[in-house]
Amino acid sequence: MTLAASTSSSNPILNTSVFALFVAITLYVVYRASSRNQSRADYYAAGSSFTGRQNGIALSGDFLSAASFLGIAGAIAIHGYDGFLYSIGFLVAWLVDLLLIAELLRNTGRFTMGDVLSFRMKQRPVRAAAATSTLIISFFYMLAQMAGAGGLIALLLNIHGGFGQALVIGVVGLIMVLYVLVGGMKGTTWVQIIKATILILCAVLMTVFLFGKFGFSFSNLLSSAAAKSPMGDKLLEPGGQYGASGTTKLDFVSLAVALILGAAALPHVLMRFYTVPNSKEARRSVVWATSCMFLFYLCTLVIGFGAAALVGSDEIKGAPGGENSAAPLLALHIGGTVLLGIVSAVAFATILAVVAGLTITASASFAHDVYANIFKRGKAEPADEVRVARLTAVVVGAMAIIGGILANGQNIAFLVALAFAVAASANLSTLLYSLFWKRFTTTGTLWGIYGGLIACLVLVFFSPVVSGAPDSIIKGVDFHWFPLKNPGLVSIPFSFLCGFLGTVFGKEKADPRKHAEMEVRSLTGIGS
Repeated sequence: MTLAASTSSSNPILNTSVFALFVAITLYVVYRASSRNQSRADYYAAGSSFTGRQNGIALSGDFLSAASFLGIAGAIAIHGYDGFLYSIGFLVAWLVDLLLIAELLRNTGRFTMGDVLSFRMKQRPVRAAAATSTLIISFFYMLAQMAGAGGLIALLLNIHGGFGQALVIGVVGLIMVLYVLVGGMKGTTWVQIIKATILILCAVLMTVFLFGKFGFSFSNLLSSAAAKSPMGDKLLEPGGQYGASGTTKLDFVSLAVALILGAAALPHVLMRFYTVPNSKEARRSVVWATSCMFLFYLCTLVIGFGAAALVGSDEIKGAPGGENSAAPLLALHIGGTVLLGIVSAVAFATILAVVAGLTITASASFAHDVYANIFKRGKAEPADEVRVARLTAVVVGAMAIIGGILANGQNIAFLVALAFAVAASANLSTLLYSLFWKRFTTTGTLWGIYGGLIACLVLVFFSPVVSGAPDSIIKGVDFHWFPLKNPGLVSIPFSFLCGFLGTVFGKEKADPRKHAEMEVRSLTGIGS
């Protein structure tokens, strides 16, 4: 099937109808859930009313973004073995959450990451730093999701003009803001649960169909994919994307470090642990989330190689949306316009649900950390705080729309990897030091957050991501001096070093009583 045939076979009316049906159902669910939003705790943390199983499925929904469904499938279809490395990194990352973060974070904080970091530190500067890092990480992650929306829309609705794609990205952004304004965390969580269930079911059904098409033989599938790929048998071997030179091998190490350490520091993932009643349910959440994602990523392996075998890399690269269109094009090849419409709706739902989760996290961080605890010094009225959170959600939504229009066409798995690097660089060192290092101080916290954040952003700006490469964001100029596309290998250790040096050379001393209180609370849950 040619590219022209592929895009013309797409039925915009059907695709739009299926997506509109999903939006209508989820908005109704959000509206029903919002009727029980009575307090600040309801809006930020759903009143801690979800079970570990429910929150685990929602966590997988929060985490299985457009990068997982569109970006990874495309990366496997084009680059083969090396594309699957994203899946492995995303999955292994949850061990860090399970072993080091989930239970202690749930016991120590209330609504945001800033609650934990400021527990035994000076409130105002630490909360300001935590809010800054949360907003920047959320924005990076939103860019990836909205870029995915643009590419998907181009393919599904046959909209090739920049203005048309920008218009629909705007519509997606408005719906996302509506979820947050109406439903708060409770409504957003139910959207995540519905979306995760549909996404995993869709991936499993496509996988079973593909296995059937190749005689239920994975070897046949791999052989067909290698035969149709320009890489040949190298599609099935390591090094197709990250083995050409010493720099790309270092890039792979940097990417792996960012993926594995980043999940434990993503603010929208951390905030989900407050939606369960205790630390036991927080642990169960991680186990359920990991199980759901393990199943899903096994399916993306089959979907990616299936796209390589049935669609071919030339058609994928030439389609509107590039690599990100591999899964939708595969759906068109194996199930026609109906399956394409369903896969499209699932992908749209994925983008909507993840960006809604990011929006509520960013708005809660600003309202709770900045407005309530910095401007109002902890004396804000709960109703005023929620009102500020809703206003912030509108502003964040507008920024996401503008950023998504500018980032349209970038590979979204790659953009998400950058968000992971920023999260691990800015947040992970300070979280672990706060929870486990008795001597850690306010100065160390600020040095760790700002040092890691600035180092990561500077290295990204002067890397091949922005200039100096054929696929750079800014074409035709070259001002890069940092050789790696992902800065995690340098910026994450630098953040730990900054936190250590700030503590050692800072003037103030840690408060042993506050550390003892935090240690007891984090391990037992008493007082949480």
